[in-house]
Amino acid sequence: MKNYAFKAILLVLVSIALFSCEKNNLQNTPNDQEKTNYVQENYDKIETSITMRDGIKLFTSIYTPKDKSKKYPILLQRTPYSVRPYGADKFKTKIAPNEHLMKEGNIVVYQDVRGRWMSEGTYDNMRAYIPNKKDSTDVDESSDTYDTIDWLVKNVENNNGNVGTWGISYPGFYSTYSTIDAHPALKAASPQACIGDFFFDDFHHNGAYLLSYFRATPLFGTPKDTPTDKAWYKIPDLKTKDQYQFFLDAGPLSNLDHYFEYEKLDNPALKNSDNASDFFWKELKEHPNYDEVWQSKGIIQHLKNIKSHVATMIVAGEFDAEDLYGPLETYKTIEHYNKDNYNTIVFGPWSHGQWASTKPKNSVGNYYFGDSISIKYQKEIETKFFNHFLKGTGDKNTGLPEAYVYDTGKKEWNTYNVWPPKNSKKQTFYLAEDQKLAIEKGNEKGIQFISNIKKPVPYTEDIKTVFTPRKYMTDDQRFAARRSDVLVFETEVLEKDMTMCGDILAKLQVATTGTDADWIVKVIDVHPADSEENNKDMQNHLKMSNYHLMVRSEVMRGKFRNSFTYPEPFIPNKKTAVEIKLQDVHHTFKKGHKLQIQVQSTWFPLIDLNPQTYVDNIFKAKAEDFKTQTHTVFTSSAIEFTVLK
Repeated sequence: MKNYAFKAILLVLVSIALFSCEKNNLQNTPNDQEKTNYVQENYDKIETSITMRDGIKLFTSIYTPKDKSKKYPILLQRTPYSVRPYGADKFKTKIAPNEHLMKEGNIVVYQDVRGRWMSEGTYDNMRAYIPNKKDSTDVDESSDTYDTIDWLVKNVENNNGNVGTWGISYPGFYSTYSTIDAHPALKAASPQACIGDFFFDDFHHNGAYLLSYFRATPLFGTPKDTPTDKAWYKIPDLKTKDQYQFFLDAGPLSNLDHYFEYEKLDNPALKNSDNASDFFWKELKEHPNYDEVWQSKGIIQHLKNIKSHVATMIVAGEFDAEDLYGPLETYKTIEHYNKDNYNTIVFGPWSHGQWASTKPKNSVGNYYFGDSISIKYQKEIETKFFNHFLKGTGDKNTGLPEAYVYDTGKKEWNTYNVWPPKNSKKQTFYLAEDQKLAIEKGNEKGIQFISNIKKPVPYTEDIKTVFTPRKYMTDDQRFAARRSDVLVFETEVLEKDMTMCGDILAKLQVATTGTDADWIVKVIDVHPADSEENNKDMQNHLKMSNYHLMVRSEVMRGKFRNSFTYPEPFIPNKKTAVEIKLQDVHHTFKKGHKLQIQVQSTWFPLIDLNPQTYVDNIFKAKAEDFKTQTHTVFTSSAIEFTVLK
């Protein structure tokens, strides 16, 4: 969820992209000088502060075409990552959602959201929506967007009265927010990789804390009380290149508190502050369950009454490590409750925000999907969507499909009138003995493994320290399949293609000698031994021969198996049902391949270590709470897929 400015400030974040609002869109290319000249030569830039209904001023940069002979729509992005560069004589190297929309001519507006960078006010991480505002003091991102659009259409010259919003990741969340109580001028919104709920996106997955996002915490939780054009936060330096060993040595999460006690750190901006602790870290620590804090911040539940004059196009990456829940649930909720609205989804073979890239080659990690996929999307889908609703007739006849979805197995685009497709069915496979994945349920037996908290299963075989993880989503899983604490179940070689086209539900029957455990399920496409090499950028130690492509994966913190709000311990050695919903896929397991399921209980340090003994709050667990346990997976466990008929 990062935009152009975020990379300029934190070069350390260039190679990764948590909250990347158009990271790939902004990477340097041989034509950078041409693009810089294009913006400067064809656009004027205005910097202003727009006053909200409660008097708070939000810093706004406005790029207007120099050609004043016609009127243009307004494309608005609201961001917590800065509208840099600051200064009326300093220009971005690229503006608008893509190069086509930039060169066609649009009024492009960027705004620092409340409490961030050069805007006044107090920042609230995923500010809760206020449904029934009583007076001008009741403000949220919906009212701020409304007030901003109202000012823009009344004060920016040569606008045609139509506004569109867009953004990737956190800016995508603000684009979603714009559709609630929308201004009449808002005609199109494209939330992309949009956060939907921090208990299921980014920092949590089904109650498990994403330890791999630890270093991103100060980006959102470092206090700031005055507008600034300089970074006031610092990313923790782990002083190692081995993240796995660092967190293993660190022990319980409480041992990490000192990274966020800013009054003790070398941070001049906070040295004399009375409020120098990280409010986001505190929020994570004090609210381990899905309580009223997280529930109030979620946006999905507020999408039941979107104004019909706002067309929406949701964009998601099928291998987005950060925000997969958000865009899928955003699309499905709008679709379910707003049946007369124009609402579509684009679901492509991308990592977080990768569709904004102009690079011809489209790979995620070591796995290659094809060429010009993102370029095709920008030209033939994104540009067409905004032009139709902001410059064209604005009716529902866009020429675009309801769902434009990439089959990551066949490596081709498909279009559907509804997602998931109507011509689909549920198909169940059972976890069987002898590492078999069977279509029929056999006699129940228990398969045991030891979950050693001193030797947790790594989420990647790479030795590295990252800001946020990314490439693991398509990593070769052979390294995990060869561990004794990872259970493997797979079909025989497939005799015909099998296409999955929707969500996946793991229905596990498990037991543990402890009173808590994490359960991780991974869906793997095992390639044939004679698979040809097709990616010269693949890591040297890997080959496509027998490549174990991770198609989808998910974790469930066991104590939340019945309720995310009210956790409960396991009864030792008692068979217990644990269901895990895995997000949608569109993947064909081709003839000659095998479908494999892996089940494990640690995934480190992608997620934090579960003590495997029940504690009310893992953020406050003590070293003695962590114990090695023996887990059992019963052969009555099943995986339910959505497959094309």
